Order: sequence, then structure tokens, then C-alpha cells
Amino acid sequence: MIEQKIIGLSEHVSINGKEVLAKIDTGAERNSLDVRIAAELGLGPIIGVKRYVNVHGKTLRPLVKVHLVICGKKIHASFNLFDRKTLKYQALIGKKTLKKTGFLIDPRK
Repeated sequence: MIEQKIIGLSEHVSINGKEVLAKIDTGAERNSLDVRIAAELGLGPIIGVKRYVNVHGKTLRPLVKVHLVICGKKIHASFNLFDRKTLKYQALIGKKTLKKTGFLIDPRK
């Protein structure tokens, strides 16, 4: 049996070489990254725009591709860019990326 790595509900991840605290969110489909980090890293080009609907209304968010490392595992993923300055986490990792990783998520960690 292959031993799976266990991650918690928040993890320090590397996005294009910069370490950020990310929320591991099994309730979110996609990934999100603060626009200031994207600007700092010079992320781009914008590969598309995605429409999001939440309790605050509808938004259009640009998408970029990034190199993501979670617990030593390298992943290529797209992130939508959003102003997350009022949120606790600078990044959010959603289900579409988590399915690629094979990690077990333990809320106690």
C-alpha cells in the first residue's frame, strides 16, 4: 500500500517560488490567489476570465497558470486572481487541484 501524505485545513505552499499560507478548501472548486501576490510575482499572461457567483454578487476574475508546491509535490494549476486582503488566507486551494495531489486532508492537523 502506498503511504499518502496528510495535510491540514491550512498549509504553507509555494506559488512560483513564494511561500504563502493557503486554505485547503474541499468546498471550493477552483483555486484563488491574492492580486497583490500575483503582481509581486509578475504572474501572467492571463489565460482567461471566469465568472463567479457568491453571496456578495457576481464577479469576473482573470485566470493565470502557476507552479504550485504542496508538501514537496509539484503541481501546475490555474488560479483566479481576487482581492483577498480582508481574508485570512492569501491563497485558496480547491477540489480540482486537490484531486491531482492524492493527499489525505485531516482537519485536526
